[in-house]
Amino acid sequence: MSTTSQEPQVLVVGGAVTGLSTAVFLGWHGIRTLVVERHPDTLSHPRSRGVNPRTVELYRQVGLEEAIWSEASLATDFSKLLMIRAETLAGPEMFSGPTDQPDPSGGVSPCEWAPVDQDRLEHLLRERAVQLGAELSFATEMVSFEQSDDGVTAVLRDTATGAERTVRSAYLVAADGSRSPIREELGIETDGPGEFATTLSVLFEADLSAAARGREVGVCYLDKPAPSTILFAHDGKKRWIFATAMPEGATLDTVTEEQAIGLVRDAIGQQDLDVRIVPQLPAGGAKWLSFVIGAQVAREYRRGRVFLVGDAAHLVPPTGGFGASLGIQDAGNLAWKLAAVLDGESGPELLDTYQSERHPVAWMTLQQALGMMQERTGPDGEEAEGPDPAEAYSTTVFGYRYGEGPVVPPQHLRGEPGTRAPHVVFERNGSDGNASQGDGQGSSPAAGAGKISTLDLYGRAPVVLTGEGGQAWVDAAREVSAALGITLDAHRVQAPDDAVASAHGIAGGGAVLVRPDGFVAWRATEAVVDPQTALREAVSALYARS
Repeated sequence: MSTTSQEPQVLVVGGAVTGLSTAVFLGWHGIRTLVVERHPDTLSHPRSRGVNPRTVELYRQVGLEEAIWSEASLATDFSKLLMIRAETLAGPEMFSGPTDQPDPSGGVSPCEWAPVDQDRLEHLLRERAVQLGAELSFATEMVSFEQSDDGVTAVLRDTATGAERTVRSAYLVAADGSRSPIREELGIETDGPGEFATTLSVLFEADLSAAARGREVGVCYLDKPAPSTILFAHDGKKRWIFATAMPEGATLDTVTEEQAIGLVRDAIGQQDLDVRIVPQLPAGGAKWLSFVIGAQVAREYRRGRVFLVGDAAHLVPPTGGFGASLGIQDAGNLAWKLAAVLDGESGPELLDTYQSERHPVAWMTLQQALGMMQERTGPDGEEAEGPDPAEAYSTTVFGYRYGEGPVVPPQHLRGEPGTRAPHVVFERNGSDGNASQGDGQGSSPAAGAGKISTLDLYGRAPVVLTGEGGQAWVDAAREVSAALGITLDAHRVQAPDDAVASAHGIAGGGAVLVRPDGFVAWRATEAVVDPQTALREAVSALYARS
């Protein structure tokens, strides 16, 4: 817990993975943030089992990649684990095959899929958020809010004492879940199939060796005690995650431990199984959780000074593991924009791009997850004919584009505006002369000598990236930064065969302007007569400056 003497610039409601990520990304940009969470602590339930490579790239920017890998939870080789479709774990199989190997980056990223459970990830995010100056207030709920032209006023209540306080912030971020009270209060409707089911999810310990019959169980799609029941390996040995439809007439508060254990036994197909439920919160707290399974997207991601992120903005089926990463990437998109506006570098119109960019990504991801869910929970449990699943997954993770244009298979990322900038490894400040010349005014996270990715140049400020013959762009960046009063980094990268410039489509003496989140905002494919004017116009357009 941290305290601040100043009112927050941004109030975040919801202290799970998306809300905490929002606080980390805002803190990275120097924005004072208060996170309030009604639960007294983060939950011990794993929930999301990992984050995709694009999400790891964002965490890499803020110094969390190494810590995430130190907390990697499923170190088991996924190729040795089975995905099983059956009535019960002990019963005959309808289908059995290798568990989906998390899609490798295929050379398009310096990062890989990180198998970190959400409870462990949230612990890391809490620590990092506090390090970056955020205030975290658990056992605190927002009971009301009002917004005006210049800010948001919220009333917060301590759930233990009932004491209330009023907080004033410039913006409010709703990370309060799929049934978001804030979204409901704003009257924002959702589109899509909607909610499919409310599930009861239990973390438990048991010896399933008899039912497994020598199989290395990764994930099971079962019909008992209800269709679409899911069983996941947690530690690959004795701890498991179970989710099934909430029993008819039951609620999270009325389910008994005996009933929960009975449901687990039904799924395993072993009525004498010794089951120990692992509580989700400290003594006296919840023993199990309830999740909403569904597919919906909010019609609006913004109403005035209030923004929706994560499940409050979109609910996607759990198949494919897209949900947590989708919300984290919302936070990454929104945070640098809020920071640019709050710091006075950008006009407020920049914030309008949050919905126009993230809304289509949510729909694309939802459709991918729906297709995977239908394949896995169908009668045979086998994948239907169609696009290669690995390619479709990679395109969903890396290939979306902000603005007009088709999605881009990740191996075809070439620096086009609206796409994630290419990943190219080069020697920075190396003795062989193949180096990046960082002559801008910003503060990129990468520093020192050695091989790095071009993606390591991004994170805090917009970056002008050019090749060997692009010194004029570096000079122009310095002038534009001073003229507009903004932070702007510039890097002239020298690499064998001008490889970095070629990968970005600027080998003719051109340049790209890359946003803090690593997406290309603008590109000049070749040298221009007046680079200063061209760059000033590009930066002004990015930052909504007249």
